[in-house]
Amino acid sequence: MTLMSPFTLRDLTLRNRTVVAPMCQYSAVDGFANDWHFAHLSRFGIGGFGLVIFEATSVVPEGRITYGDLGLWKDEQIAPLARIVDFLHSQGAAAGIQLAHAGRKASTPVAWRGPETLQTEEQRRAAGYEHWQPVAPSAESHDPANPNFQVPLALDKAGIQRVIDGFVSATQRAEKAGFDTIEIHAAHGYLLNEFLSPLANHRTDEYGGSRENRMRLLLEVTEAVRAVWPAQKPLLVRISVSDNAEGGWTVEDSVVLARELKARGVDAVDCSSSGFAQGRIAYAASYQVPFARAVKQGADIPTMAVGLLGDVDAAESIIANGDADFIALARGALNDPNWPVHAQRYLGAEDYSLWPVQTQRVSEHDRVLGLRG
Repeated sequence: MTLMSPFTLRDLTLRNRTVVAPMCQYSAVDGFANDWHFAHLSRFGIGGFGLVIFEATSVVPEGRITYGDLGLWKDEQIAPLARIVDFLHSQGAAAGIQLAHAGRKASTPVAWRGPETLQTEEQRRAAGYEHWQPVAPSAESHDPANPNFQVPLALDKAGIQRVIDGFVSATQRAEKAGFDTIEIHAAHGYLLNEFLSPLANHRTDEYGGSRENRMRLLLEVTEAVRAVWPAQKPLLVRISVSDNAEGGWTVEDSVVLARELKARGVDAVDCSSSGFAQGRIAYAASYQVPFARAVKQGADIPTMAVGLLGDVDAAESIIANGDADFIALARGALNDPNWPVHAQRYLGAEDYSLWPVQTQRVSEHDRVLGLRG
């Protein structure tokens, strides 16, 4: 059962190769985690996942996708995150956090909360409603046809330094919260991805133009984060391996980037794709696995595959064939928070030790139903 085998990154050994990918919940007020986040994330530790990565957590207030995003821009936000980390550790799971800046895709509405729910000051205060102008590499809307996206301010040198400083400070807070790993979010059309992609970056200074220049900010953030993140703890980066759009970022670009990230102390690359209005890709089971394979082989670095990977046989084959080192689930984990323990049983394990002690009577349930000997 390759899928259920342990894997070590630096001093962190994960109990298996299953990962909960970051999933925005848009349920915070002023960036603070609450009981929803505790319940949502804790169940994945109970369900046997090896690593649970918390949702995109903004390093500065203006870096939130919505006013409902998690944040780690002030010390007071540490304690409620640490409570969740401690519980995941008690269940044998490792805890990671995705540090993020939404760039020009910031200050957008919470999808399920219509204007009619934010008409009074009391309603807005209860929801934590805020609105602000986003920032980006260039003063261009993510999608001019969509009124939810504003024209951002182009970052100047001081603004770029604020971004770097924000990642550093959030990293230090993540260490205080007890996280085992952090993931720098450089995918899905958010700020660091915007700097990488020629679809969004039209700067003429040292942060724009050539691929080397467009990679500069992510590499500077990575160096600054690695410098303050404990040497024994692994560092991950999520990238969009391809923009899936003409004239955009390519797989070949990502291989070059992954080599540079590895040279700066990154231990694994989380391989997703797309994120810009111009990009399109057909969804299908395991549709992004070729991206993880290309980066793993081209840069000789561990990779994480993500995207409709809920089929256990396929997940086992992906790991066994060396296409990726980790299988990350998002919607699949929402659908079945116990996916790892179910996968382990499906793959023939007689051992129920991955189940919490409070739930191991499931073994008797399975015996009666003929699911085990």
